[in-house]
Amino acid sequence: MKANLFKYIFFICAIIIIIGAIYFIYFREEETSPNAQTNTMQTNEENTNSQLHLAISNFDTINPLLTNNKEVINMNTIIFEPLIQIDENYKTSLCLAKECSKISPTSYIIKVDNNKKWSDNTSVTSKDVQFTIDRLKEGKSVYSYNVEKITSVEIIDAETIKINLSQEVPFFEYNLSFPILPNNYYLGEDFNTSTKIPIGTGMYKISSIESSQIILEKNENWWNKKNKEPKINQIVIKLYSEVGEIYNSFKLGNVDMFTTSTTNIENYIGTIGYGKKEWKGRNFDYLAMNCQEAVLQDINVRRAVAMCINKENIVSSVFNNQAYVSQFPLDFGSYVYNQENAGIAFQQEEAKKILTDNGWTYKNNRWQKRINGSNKRLELTITVQKSNTQRVAVAENIKNQLAQVGVKVTVKQVTDSQYQTILNNKSYQMILTGVYNAYSPNVQTFLGSNNLQNYENQEILQLLNEVKEITDENVLKEKYNRIVEIYNQEIPFISLYRNKQTAVKGQKLAGEIIGNNYSSFYNIANWTRM
Repeated sequence: MKANLFKYIFFICAIIIIIGAIYFIYFREEETSPNAQTNTMQTNEENTNSQLHLAISNFDTINPLLTNNKEVINMNTIIFEPLIQIDENYKTSLCLAKECSKISPTSYIIKVDNNKKWSDNTSVTSKDVQFTIDRLKEGKSVYSYNVEKITSVEIIDAETIKINLSQEVPFFEYNLSFPILPNNYYLGEDFNTSTKIPIGTGMYKISSIESSQIILEKNENWWNKKNKEPKINQIVIKLYSEVGEIYNSFKLGNVDMFTTSTTNIENYIGTIGYGKKEWKGRNFDYLAMNCQEAVLQDINVRRAVAMCINKENIVSSVFNNQAYVSQFPLDFGSYVYNQENAGIAFQQEEAKKILTDNGWTYKNNRWQKRINGSNKRLELTITVQKSNTQRVAVAENIKNQLAQVGVKVTVKQVTDSQYQTILNNKSYQMILTGVYNAYSPNVQTFLGSNNLQNYENQEILQLLNEVKEITDENVLKEKYNRIVEIYNQEIPFISLYRNKQTAVKGQKLAGEIIGNNYSSFYNIANWTRM
């Protein structure tokens, strides 16, 4: 009996232990399972949130010395670095160079900072600079223009080089903003056909290049990491055949940010669900006036013509407000230009008064004045390329505006070859033209010797000579304020408009976009992806 009792007690205890174990295991799993799932979700979420998605269409190569793709050039600013960098206000500062000294009008001494490393942890040297300039001199890059006037590069030691120019280049420091690549990395192979992944000294490095995407990772050897540690760990640059594919991918949430000069971007991606940042582009159009022509040599006529042109009307009617009114070649954001400068205001009645006060009379529906013994009529001709339909529309707009104050304008449409000949010979009265603005504050092209307008002002020539040597920012601004003041008084040409550049970001990208024509990524270290 006792034996059976012990068996029953043992059996009951065993059952209790088994049930307890099952209960413990079951509820333990119930308690831990949600946390485990949460941790997994958090890990996946962290991986997703630390990965930024960018896009490039018509990709050629990621090599900064070989590419001609504007978006590649833009994105390369976070991978590769120059001797001299340009900030969001178009100021220069030292980057891979620790010193840049002008020792003569055509010679510069550059000291390279050997403490700055390539992403493979080797030091930057003067040979890297020489190597890069030699590659650019081969003429295969958009940066080849930067080194066009360099005749030789002399290596003095591992950190010092001397650059010699064929002629003086105002603000040459801006030309040193091209990316530097390492010499030793390409030893023994053809640079132009190399399949190596290029390495740089920037915030990010290239980890892989595939047919459909390029992966960037944080560069642990970046020299400025302590001051500007990026929050985004990885960047995926997706490669598309056409820009339309980028727009579609953006709408689907597969691209976080892209930049474009396309007007009316809303027509492609809609109007909601994204943010955008716009800045003034580098395409600058203006109306050049031949200051040696009998009528236009009169400052008052040029001022009156400028006052009769409503630039806002041009931007609205011709460009559907997808351009910026321009008052001066440097109003793209240059720090030396006072952005509050209003330029010449649209004042048609004041224009009539200026003409009347200076001897012009309005008779028989035309302005007339006796000049050098003969009667001159205020009748003007604007030369424009027939193939450039937008400029033709602008010329017609100006013609109609001037007609409102009795100034007759003829729009002369010519072929491209005729236009170039007329431009080169300066055989025009007025010509509608444009340039691709440089980053530097150099305005020699517009106001210096042998300018397009045949315009000469001794004070401006003196000022242009002075600003080349001035390093004090306040003094430099004062000089440029005076240059703009003289321009507004004498109007040798009429600044009209410039294009827009737009950065578009999706809802998942958090952080302010700070950009200009040099880079869209000044604030990328502070970006996060939600």
